[in-house]
Amino acid sequence: MANYKGTETEKNLWTAFAGESEARNKYTYFASQAKKDGYQQIAAILEETAANEEYHGKMWFKELAGLGGGIGNTQENLKAAAAGEHYEWTDMYKSFAEVAAKEGFQELAAKFRLVAQVEKTHEERFLQLLQGILDDTTFKAEQPTLWHCRNCGFIYEGEEAPETCPCCNHPKAYFERKADNY
Repeated sequence: MANYKGTETEKNLWTAFAGESEARNKYTYFASQAKKDGYQQIAAILEETAANEEYHGKMWFKELAGLGGGIGNTQENLKAAAAGEHYEWTDMYKSFAEVAAKEGFQELAAKFRLVAQVEKTHEERFLQLLQGILDDTTFKAEQPTLWHCRNCGFIYEGEEAPETCPCCNHPKAYFERKADNY
């Protein structure tokens, strides 16, 4: 593998990875709307293009091995994933919420804080999965059940799921008992 560290090519690889990742998400969202609008063929073409973009992003990510990118073994990937989620909930969304609140966007600030809670649960989940591998208990552990929004990932604890998700406003139907079986 070439040593791209500190080069313009490294920056270009990161930009290409980000661009392909963003395009994949946009095309997936666009495909969903095309289905709702009654255009199945257009949706299929958008989904195919999204899959192409995903592969392009993976190519560039692999080139970035050792530079914060690349795909390691599952333990390495879980450590990297947990670190990314930790940054998101402790720093990124916290600062986004502070800026939004300061600029008068209170509702958006609240959403940033709610998503930060979701990112914290993502970090915890990745760390539990990693610990399961290290302890050789991946397929043996039973976790407590909580209500989990299948749309945005928000976790709610209670005897009954909320009527709507406080994070993404999807209806009660999107909640399930959160059963960590990994």
